[in-house]
Amino acid sequence: MTIHREGYKTIAITAFLFGLINMISLSFLSGPLPWLATALFIITLGLLLFIISFFRIPNRTLTIDENKLICPADGKVVVIEEVVDEEYFKDKRIQVSIFMSPANVHVNRNPISGVVTYNQYHKGKYIVAWHPKSSTENERWSVAVKNNHGEILYKQIAGALAKRICNYTSVGQTVKQTDEYGFIKFGSRVDILLPIGTKVDVHLNQVVKGGVTVLASW
Repeated sequence: MTIHREGYKTIAITAFLFGLINMISLSFLSGPLPWLATALFIITLGLLLFIISFFRIPNRTLTIDENKLICPADGKVVVIEEVVDEEYFKDKRIQVSIFMSPANVHVNRNPISGVVTYNQYHKGKYIVAWHPKSSTENERWSVAVKNNHGEILYKQIAGALAKRICNYTSVGQTVKQTDEYGFIKFGSRVDILLPIGTKVDVHLNQVVKGGVTVLASW
C-alpha cells in the first residue's frame, strides 16, 4: 500500500494536530482527568488513521482487456439505466453510476485506453452523491475518451462531503486503461455513459473495485 500524493498535506496537518492536542492533553488533563485524556487520544488517533486510510492506494492486480470497460472507481453500483445525455453526446446512453463512501479508495482510473476528446469542469452544488440530481447539478468533471471500439463519457461527481475534484487529463491526451486519471476528496460518485447496446457486466448494489472489476463489454 502507498499513499496518494493528494493526501500528503492533509495527513501532515492531521498528524500535527494529533500531536499538538495530545501534548496539551498530557500536560493538563492526564493528572486531574485521565479518562478525558485517554478519550481524546483514542478519538484523535482514530481520525488520523482514517485520514491515512482515505488516501491509500492498495496493491492490486489491475485488469487490462481492450474488449472490456473496467470500473473507474471503488464503491457500490447504484444506477444502471438508459438516459439522455444533454452535456456531450446529445443522445441516449446507458448510465452506470458507482457511489464511493468515505471508506472507499478514491483513486479514479481510466475504464478504457484511447484519446481524450472532451474535458470539462462544472461548478455546482453538493447534493448527497447517491441522489439522481447529483449527476447534473453537483460539482463535476467530465471526460470523454474515444478508441476503435467507440466513445464513452465518465464524470467525477462531488458529494455532500467532497469539496475538491482532481483531474489529470486534457483534450488530445492519450490515456491507458486502468491508469490513474483523477481523485475525489471524500464521499463522491462516478457516472459512466456507455453507447446503447453495450453489455453491462455489473448489477445494482454490486461492490466493485476500480481498475479490477469489469464494468461492461464492447
